[in-house]
Amino acid sequence: MSASLAVNVLDPASLTATFGLTGLILVVFAETGLLIGFFLPGDSLLFLAGAYSATAATGDQPHFHIGAVLVGVAVAAILGAQVGYLIGRRTGPRLFNRPNSRLFKQENVLRAQEFLERYGYGKSIILARFVPIVRTFMNPVAGVVGVPARTFLVYNVIGGLVWSLGVTLLGYALGRAIPIDRYIIPVTLVIVLLSAIPVLREFAKRRGAGGRHSAVGRAGDAEGS
Repeated sequence: MSASLAVNVLDPASLTATFGLTGLILVVFAETGLLIGFFLPGDSLLFLAGAYSATAATGDQPHFHIGAVLVGVAVAAILGAQVGYLIGRRTGPRLFNRPNSRLFKQENVLRAQEFLERYGYGKSIILARFVPIVRTFMNPVAGVVGVPARTFLVYNVIGGLVWSLGVTLLGYALGRAIPIDRYIIPVTLVIVLLSAIPVLREFAKRRGAGGRHSAVGRAGDAEGS
């Protein structure tokens, strides 16, 4: 009981060691389906689950059966996203129109809709799986903006399988190649940093675009004067 109370929900190693496979599946479901789960470490959690499946249980390090992990995380990733989509479809735009909230705003729906229209439903839904936070909010937003149910289901299954199975098997392969218990901290940091790259690139792109627009505006003002 004390171990559960001391768990660090932002630390994937702590989550897997404390709650085991059942907790792992619930975290993947919450991160992809419930808006409150956007802060959970999905990528690194899948990676560590795969790595722990390749090693024996020692001390605080658990051991999972790779078959059970693959089935569990795949089902959780697909069903979680479907729940998020249904929440957005049933709730509508008012879901993102809450006062005094930086996350649930109508502007988020408009930006997501522009992203969906620019890259297409399929590419957006699949790629969102690999971007932290975005993979949580893309699903309800897809429901809000009216992505057809069948279209979302198809690309949700494809993206869910590629993400959950791919990241887990990557961890499994590395766990068989190196003693994961020695490198748990640096490996986790690498996974977190790799997950943050798309977010940082998008942030840099937005800042660059904002700077260009400001420069154009200043030039236009200068010409007008």
